[in-house]
Amino acid sequence: MFDNEIHLSFMSKSQNEGFARMVASSFVSQLDPTIEELSDIRTAVSEAVTNAVIHGYDNKNGTIYMDCYCEGKTVTITIRDDGNGIDDVELAMQPFYTSKPNLDRSGMGFSVMEAFMDKISVESEPNVGTTVTMVKTIDSSGAYVKEKQDE
Repeated sequence: MFDNEIHLSFMSKSQNEGFARMVASSFVSQLDPTIEELSDIRTAVSEAVTNAVIHGYDNKNGTIYMDCYCEGKTVTITIRDDGNGIDDVELAMQPFYTSKPNLDRSGMGFSVMEAFMDKISVESEPNVGTTVTMVKTIDSSGAYVKEKQDE
């Protein structure tokens, strides 16, 4: 049982990436995160949604699902699509790998998610879809603020 949860679905349009980011950060706000933690979560959600739009649905209409769960000070955010799926998840998660080099993609989406979240897992099946699960524990001790003040 979770302390709180939300479930959201939206069209796979690039303009909805900002909406998903805003919803996730609003949901996480109940855990009293630092500005840096909120920024990390917003960035990771942006990357996951952008991947679903560009790679999952090839910029065509589809549905993206976002689920957010809080348990204690830990937030779990799942971004799922019913799109193209990934043939080789391990390869796709390598820095600088992109399946769409013609679109000037950097291939850093999963690396960014891993850098900003405590844990990330990717499940995918070709022609079925992809689920990205990201976990972050919020440290409300104010350690980040204190470190900045000490500099």
